[in-house]
Amino acid sequence: MAKGVRPPETGRERKTVDRNHFNSYVWKPALAEAGCALRHFYACEELEAGESVVSLARWLGHSDPGSTLRKYAHFLPRAGARRKAAIDAVFA
Repeated sequence: MAKGVRPPETGRERKTVDRNHFNSYVWKPALAEAGCALRHFYACEELEAGESVVSLARWLGHSDPGSTLRKYAHFLPRAGARRKAAIDAVFA
């Protein structure tokens, strides 16, 4: 457990919390959900910033960049608008 972080001392019924129960049914599911959300957030932010799908696939551990593209392709159109703005700035 992280330094300075302690699980709740008591549950709803004012009994000591069972660490195994808390770990299995509260903590691990929360970590799994946060991990998925953070992974998707990271992938979307990288694509929005213009990172290549091939590089992102490698970082995410995907063996096929095509699977990464299929999963996150809907984030690519906004990247096109950013590139258009960059080209417009060159000719302004």
